[in-house]
Amino acid sequence: MRSRNWFLVATLFCFAAVGLASGVALAQEAFPTRPIQVIVPFPPGGVADLVGRPFAAALEKELKQPVVIVNKTGAGGAVGMQAASVAKADGYNLMVALSSISVMPVVDDLFGRPSTYKLKDFAPIALLTADPTVLVIKADAPWKTVADFVADAKKRPNEIKYASSGVYGTMHVAMEMFAHSAGIKLRHIPTGGGGPALNALLGGHVDAISGGPNVSIPHIKAGTLRVLAGWGDKRIPALPDTPTLKELGYKDVEFYIWSGFFAPAATPAPIIKILREATAKSVKNPDFVSAMQKMETPISYMDAPQFQKFWDEDAARLAKAVKNIGKVQ
Repeated sequence: MRSRNWFLVATLFCFAAVGLASGVALAQEAFPTRPIQVIVPFPPGGVADLVGRPFAAALEKELKQPVVIVNKTGAGGAVGMQAASVAKADGYNLMVALSSISVMPVVDDLFGRPSTYKLKDFAPIALLTADPTVLVIKADAPWKTVADFVADAKKRPNEIKYASSGVYGTMHVAMEMFAHSAGIKLRHIPTGGGGPALNALLGGHVDAISGGPNVSIPHIKAGTLRVLAGWGDKRIPALPDTPTLKELGYKDVEFYIWSGFFAPAATPAPIIKILREATAKSVKNPDFVSAMQKMETPISYMDAPQFQKFWDEDAARLAKAVKNIGKVQ
């Protein structure tokens, strides 16, 4: 009798364990069951937004649920990135961010203040795009070459103005890397994002920007802007006649505006796996590919492990650049 009772208990335990495992599996398979929010920490019109929207549309087709872009702007992207870092880690709160994600923790350390967020607060899902910034000026500006620009800047320190996406944002860090290498002083005019910075240049309110090729090339082709150089280690295929700052002799000026897809760090591994698999398919979606081609932005897809390595190396490079810039109030 006693043996039979033990047998019944063991049998029930086994069924319960199988049921629990099945329930977990079903819960994992069910993701997602409702709309997903993707934070873009910059305004419409900038690189993150222009990449994020067609990517979200492609991801929607893979996940069979609405994927909604939410622009949460401010403080050079820090407002949106902080919001994403503390969002519920359930797979329904994600983010498309730029390389500037690596900057704010270094800035917080520089000023000795509590961290807005830490890099470990995010789980990288995939690298989507990577483009070197380009030095862009108005087509009617007096400078025909980088040498002209630098010579004039040395004659008129702090008079040549450039716009950026915000203090310590990608456009700010890139331009200060160049200024530091060239030994010049430029006047920094921060704005709310890449789109507003470009508009400031187009409107004649500033003299230059370090912009993403994808948002600059249409205006270069239209004859309203002129490009002087790029920040990459090689020339941009869409701008074959534009030299790199590196080949012009400037050191420590390699810089890329890359866009990456992230989740809060505590997001369950099975959900991250689903998102990684969906992303791998989404970047091959014909509509997304076409959108990036129209923007002349190369898709530079890397899955999470490779992206993590890339991100670590880039973050180290940016940390050095921010320390060179120092404190900016």
